[in-house]
Amino acid sequence: MKFIKIVLKSIGIIILSLIIGASIYIYNSGPILPDHTDEIIEEVIANPIPELIKGKTGIVTSQGIQIWYESILPKESPKGVILLIMGISNDALGWPEKFIQSLTDLGYQVIRYDHRGTGLSDWIENFDNNKPYSLSDMASDGVSVLDALEIEKANIIGVSMGGMIAQHLAIDYPDRVQSLTSIMSSGNVFDQELPPISSEVAIDLIKAAIKYSIFSSEKNIVKLHLASRIILMGEASQDLDIKEISGNVLYNIRKRKGYNPNVSGQHQAAVSASGSRYDNLKKLNLPTLIIHGASDPFIPIEHGKKCANLIPNADSLWVENMGHDIPNELIPLISNKIFEILE
Repeated sequence: MKFIKIVLKSIGIIILSLIIGASIYIYNSGPILPDHTDEIIEEVIANPIPELIKGKTGIVTSQGIQIWYESILPKESPKGVILLIMGISNDALGWPEKFIQSLTDLGYQVIRYDHRGTGLSDWIENFDNNKPYSLSDMASDGVSVLDALEIEKANIIGVSMGGMIAQHLAIDYPDRVQSLTSIMSSGNVFDQELPPISSEVAIDLIKAAIKYSIFSSEKNIVKLHLASRIILMGEASQDLDIKEISGNVLYNIRKRKGYNPNVSGQHQAAVSASGSRYDNLKKLNLPTLIIHGASDPFIPIEHGKKCANLIPNADSLWVENMGHDIPNELIPLISNKIFEILE
């Protein structure tokens, strides 16, 4: 009996040592945040958070799920409507404010909405991994927003998973789509002929989440978002607007519902359940633009290039020094290219 206790105690010490070692490894890993990050975050935390919602907001029901949306009008009468669809586990506030401003400055009404499971839309509490909702289901959320605003047709812009949803919307509801812009996305993330989605990036994002969640605080949540942006930037060398990102994160924490820890897995299940869109993309007949960063570390640019080759008459923009994000410095280039297919 004494021997068994000694063995169990030794095993316990080994397990504890492994846990401590793993914790130290994770804590010391991850990207180095920019200089003065702490001071900037602390300054933002200490001051009032600017209002980020400036348009008309509402709630619409889609497949029994409540979806929050915002409609932002240009100064003059709108030339048309743009529907923005954000990426995995991100809500409507994931869109850079300068990007939205660039589109309204071009004269367009811009609509953004929170995916199911994010922001002020319903969070799915009893999610069944064996019966997940699909990207087509998520596309119907966007159509429900258009219905609520009595908009017959819109120009659809989606990033990453949002690009996949935008593709489904164009396929499933062709009469509702004026044009399609798919940014840093894929027509089939499981295409074995293309470089795969980066598992290293996914692991780095998980490690960052663990690192900054050990001691949860507003400051650490901001740091997690900054670290994630750096990871997704890859080898691109863009500056982060720490103050803007901090304000965005704090707004979500203080004035909305914060961040849903379960939604990433739910959205991944939706992507997995949806399969390839290749055959249907070949049948599209509408102005289409494919944009992809040459330095994208997560969804390799080959995925964007294959989409551009599949979709009839698709235009493309391959952006140097751009990772898996939309940096402020490149917004004029991207929005001006989008404007070409909106006219």
